[in-house]
Order: sequence, then C-alpha cells, then structure tokens
Amino acid sequence: MHLDAVEHGDGIVFLHSVEEGPASQSYGLQVAQLAGIPRSVVAAAKRKLVQLEQQSVSTGLQADLFAVPEVSVPPHPVLEVLMDTEPDEMSPKQALEALYKLKGLLD
Repeated sequence: MHLDAVEHGDGIVFLHSVEEGPASQSYGLQVAQLAGIPRSVVAAAKRKLVQLEQQSVSTGLQADLFAVPEVSVPPHPVLEVLMDTEPDEMSPKQALEALYKLKGLLD
C-alpha cells in the first residue's frame, strides 16, 4: 500500500487516498525536504541518486544500497592498546595511567 502522490515542480503533494501495491517511484527526497532536512543534505542525496541511476543504466544492474563496502581500514591505535590491556591485572594507579595514555592517543 502507498499514499497516492502528485509531483509539483520540485515538490510533492500527497493525495488523501491509499492505493494498493507499491508506488511507481520513491518520494524519499521530497519527504526529507518536507521534514526540514537541510537543503545541502537533500542536494547531496539528489546528486548521489543521479550517480546511482546512471550507474544502473550503464551496467544494467541496480546497486545494492545495503551491501557493506569492502574497505580495509587499519584499527585505530586506541583499539590496539585496548586489545592488549588486561584491566583485571592492573592496579588503580596503572589503570589511571592507561586511561591517560589512551587519551593522549586521541589528541
């Protein structure tokens, strides 16, 4: 089910009728605009949508928007220190020193 809608310029007018089946297109960007999402964010989303649509046309495949990209990011130095830390084996003073060391890695 979906709300029937009519596009008007760059905006949208939702009609007061509920229709069976899926909508003919997504109105997510228009709804975001109505919800007060900053114009710069909506504009960036429109550019991304155009890019994805062009990619879909050129490859004949629709991109999987929910696929996790394969990106190899090295772990943050704080995580490396935390993984090597054994808090149960530390004195309160050692634990405090470790916290300051971690804080220093964030600066």
